[in-house]
Parts: sequence; structure tokens; C-alpha cells
Amino acid sequence: MNLDQPLLQSYQLGEITLKNRVIMAPMTRNRADNNENAPTDLHVEYYRQRSGSGLIITEGSQVSERAVGYINTPGIYTSTQTEAWGKVTKAVHEEGGKIFIQLWHCGRISHSKFHDGDKPLAPSAVNANEKVFTEDGFEDSEEPKDMSLAEIKETVLEFKTAAQNAKKAGFDGIEIHSSNGYLIHQFFNSNSNKRNDDYGGSIPNKARFFFEIIEAVSEVWQENKIGVRLNPSLHNAFGIIATEDSIPTFDYIIEKLNAYDLAYVHLSEPFTDVSEIPFLEPEIAKHYRPIYKGTLMINGGFDQEKGNKVIENGNADLVSFAKLFISNPDLPERFEKNAPMAEWDEDTFYTPGKKGYTDYPRYKESENAKSS
Repeated sequence: MNLDQPLLQSYQLGEITLKNRVIMAPMTRNRADNNENAPTDLHVEYYRQRSGSGLIITEGSQVSERAVGYINTPGIYTSTQTEAWGKVTKAVHEEGGKIFIQLWHCGRISHSKFHDGDKPLAPSAVNANEKVFTEDGFEDSEEPKDMSLAEIKETVLEFKTAAQNAKKAGFDGIEIHSSNGYLIHQFFNSNSNKRNDDYGGSIPNKARFFFEIIEAVSEVWQENKIGVRLNPSLHNAFGIIATEDSIPTFDYIIEKLNAYDLAYVHLSEPFTDVSEIPFLEPEIAKHYRPIYKGTLMINGGFDQEKGNKVIENGNADLVSFAKLFISNPDLPERFEKNAPMAEWDEDTFYTPGKKGYTDYPRYKESENAKSS
């Protein structure tokens, strides 16, 4: 056993003590296959199994019906959804775990089929030219509706209401999904945001919606129980085409976040190779560690060795793992034992049922099965 690994050290996250720095990243799994878009008993078991992580961040959960962009994804805007999430938090807490919910609005990464024929909302009427997963399979995205000022204000309030529901459901905190080409990220990007009012044009204007959401949810939650997710070097994915002002925009945002006492800033390393793009940063943690003074969480392509190294080098405080947590529900324990990793099955990432969801065994169970 190797308990001296940086990943296995405890961490004080505001008022919350994390038992390790192995964080479960938010991952869409499309298992809310009921008429309510609510978590099911499968969700309860799935998250309970992974309670050994320092912190669980749930899959993105819609803040309103208008926020939906994929089939079978849970929300946090109805009483039924809130009560169902309460069963999840209860199970995680009974196992000694901590859990935040990720608040999500898909914006233009959606389809009129989710909105009674109405166009999805976005900063501007610019098609993402992406595929959207509907009940009829993958379909082309559509030109969205550019949000009115009233709709922007309503959406800010939807995030606040979702934050209130998250508190009722017993979560330990919330994460604002401001990443991966969804609504808030669409405001940041010059290709998706063509507005010429207070929410477009200049970098502060493009960031205004995001900071209004932070201010709104901080009326519900202490700032040190609010995290944010950002993807500064996202390029040619989720409808986002990076521009020369992408990194300056995120530099401004992350520098300004120092004025808040947030739980953490959760950053993603580039999803694709951007080393040949001169205006993008290929090493996100290394670039933003000197800029952001609070807790920095990093995600993207990390394994045990790389995760320990990024903390040891001082470029991050916490590391979130996605696919490794899908197939290794006991991931921190495997790190502790330097045990081999189970392989994930991509064919079951987004399919209904327990296969590829709650049926991955723990390491001990795997060894017992082999010896029996």
C-alpha cells in the first residue's frame, strides 16, 4: 500500500474535509429514463458505489425544462427530481461521502423536440452545427433563438431555483457548468455570441451572464460551497471554435474569480491537441495556477501517476477523474493498493440499465471471483 501519494491526502475544502483528492468528475450517463427526468434507484446505487472519492460531482442536471439538451438526463427543477436526488445524497452520506450537483443549461446544444417545437435558447442565433441526441437518435442541431434580456434574467433565476432545490435535496454544494460548449460557455465565445448589448462584444460583457449566475446562487449557498467548471482551450468541439480572444477571456474570468471565496475552480486540459494553435494554452493547470489563488481542480486525461505529479508539482490541489471512475467504482482504494485498473465499455456509456453502470466490480470482488 502507498498512502503517501498526494492524491490520497485529505484536503480542506472550505468547511468540508475531503478524505482524499481523488474527485469523481461529472459525467452524462443518460440513465434518467423515466417521464420525470428524475434520478432512479440505479442512480442511488451508482453514486453510492463511488462514495470513496474525496468528492462526487454529479452528472450535469438541468436547471429548467428549457435547459434540456439530451434524452434521459436528470433535472433539478421539479419536486419529483429534488426528492429523487435526496435519495442519492442520503446514500452517499451514509457511506461517508461528499457530493456536489452540477447545474447545467445546454443552450443551443439542444433541439426543438425537447421544447415543444420552440427553438433552443442561446446568446445568438448561430447554429452549433453539432449532433444532438434525441429520442430519435442523433440529429443535426438547429439554429437557436437569441435570448432576450428578459430570458437572460429568467435563466439566472432558474439557476438560483435549482440551487435552492439542491439544498433541499441535501447536497454538500453545487458546481456551475460553465464549460464544454453549453449555454454559459456560449456567452464566452465570440463565434457563438454575436450580441451587441451588455452581454456581448467586450470580454467583461461576455462574462456578465456567468457572474450574474454566481451572484444569484450565492444568495442560496455560501460561496465556499460553490464550484465552477471551465474549459479555456476547448476548440472544435461541442460547437465551440476558439478564437484569439478565448484565452484572454478566461484569463479575465479566472482572475476575477479571486474576488470570490469559491469552493474551487474546476478546469479541463484541452480535449484535443492544440499545441499548433498559437493563441491557445496546451497546459491549462500550469497556466492558471499562478493566476488563481484558491482551490484549483484539474481534469482531462489523468491517471494515478499524472494525478499525483500535478499535485506534487503544485499546479493543482485536486484531480477529477471521469472514465476511470466509470469502470473502477473503488478508484481511490485501487490507487492505495497500486491495483490494476478495470477497462471501461464505451458502448454502455449512454445506454439504459445497469450494464456498464452499476455492474463494475470492486477490486476485492474481482480478485475473489478469480480465486473462486
